[in-house]
Amino acid sequence: MSTFTQVREIVLMNLRSIPQRLGASLVIVIGIAGVVGVLVAMLSMSTGLNKTLTATGDPDRAIVLRGGANGELASFLERASVTQIKQDPAIARGADGLPVASAELIVITEVPRKGERSGANVSLRGVEPAGFTLRPELKLLEGRRFTPGLRELMVGKGAYTQFDGLQVGSRLKFRGSYWQVVGVFETGDAHDSELWADLETVQSAFGRSGASSVVARLAYRDALGALKRRLESDPQLNVEVKTEQEFFSAQSSGLTRQIGFLTNIVAVIMAFGALFGALNTMYSAVSARTAEIGTLRALGFGNAPVVASVMAEAMALSLLGGVIGAVTAYLLFNDYSVSTLSGSFTQVAFNFAVTPGLVLQGLIWALGIGFLGGLAPALRAARLPVTAALRGG
Repeated sequence: MSTFTQVREIVLMNLRSIPQRLGASLVIVIGIAGVVGVLVAMLSMSTGLNKTLTATGDPDRAIVLRGGANGELASFLERASVTQIKQDPAIARGADGLPVASAELIVITEVPRKGERSGANVSLRGVEPAGFTLRPELKLLEGRRFTPGLRELMVGKGAYTQFDGLQVGSRLKFRGSYWQVVGVFETGDAHDSELWADLETVQSAFGRSGASSVVARLAYRDALGALKRRLESDPQLNVEVKTEQEFFSAQSSGLTRQIGFLTNIVAVIMAFGALFGALNTMYSAVSARTAEIGTLRALGFGNAPVVASVMAEAMALSLLGGVIGAVTAYLLFNDYSVSTLSGSFTQVAFNFAVTPGLVLQGLIWALGIGFLGGLAPALRAARLPVTAALRGG
């Protein structure tokens, strides 16, 4: 009988006998399912946040902030600076000859979460009319746009989902006055977590005279370099110029790194537990099959088929656990909506994203644990003297 045939027959025989060791086998399956489930679920959180923030912006749009500011909340531009920035020739002009640019102001308000009484930080963005022209991706889901000069709000879909009292027609109290919600919008990015209102109205209500940033459409695709060079070298300005995509990607990088680091620590700790469980189970399986292994060796089966049979069992159980863990994470967490603090200390609503890449990563972890957990017992089974095996170890 060839080695390949020996391997095939002994592996099939071993796999068919797994139900006889169901209790011990479930230790491996459940342990690895837990590792993979936690790993995929936690990584799907950072993936979802990263997708939300990196989806924000357009490569043809630039954002100008105060130099050294790590976010819009920490940035402030005087009115004169805003006017000077808008006049740069690298910024596109509309049919009316005016720059396609929006001075925007970010302030923090408090809105209670659904089911809670305490308020949570939410960004209120004051925008100019050009802010809508700049963002063709914005879709009005319900109601209408706010009227400039009035204390009216538009609510992002993410904020509408996460927070209470944001239905069209509702009234919110900010700075001693009431603001009416007149519309719900969706952009598919980080702006979905915000409330929008007229810039001048927000400036008046919150006692601000300038803006946090200027968002502008570039006159041509390669205009960013010229815009950046002129504005950042101007001694009258202290600004930084980036594409919107570059800016929002940088906002997510720190938090996603922290989540990834913590996820890997938790996964490694759980993996060690699952590994010891796999080792214990496979050693028990080898001990229970000692006489069987000795008989097979006496009949002429070599070491390789014995090793392959034990490894096949460990890998099969690990793969099953990995699949169960990944499927569970997908069913429970994919598209699950949450909100968290961004780099600007405000709430960012996003959905968990269980991607094929994360599932594959979880299965690789599962197979790795199965391989390490089965290797030592497999080698022990292969090295066991035939006479000792026939006597039951």
